Amino acid sequence: MRSASGDSSPVLPWLLIRQDGHGNRYRVGSYATRVEAEQIADRLGRRAGSGQRAGSGSGSGAGGDTDSYLVESRAPEGADRG
Repeated sequence: MRSASGDSSPVLPWLLIRQDGHGNRYRVGSYATRVEAEQIADRLGRRAGSGQRAGSGSGSGAGGDTDSYLVESRAPEGADRG
């Protein structure tokens, strides 16, 4: 899939976000498909020991130290323009 603007950079509409127990969010990566992003989220979740699936919630652990991995769709370019 290519950008609608005609440039040669690929469009990666699915974002993988890590959210810690305090609500801080960090972009981990961008992916072409939701399935690909969810597979990475599941793998990272298992590695971190969180046991949470992609998109499963805030990850608020008792000590505030639980990370969760969320998959979100990137807004289309120009969607915020009026």
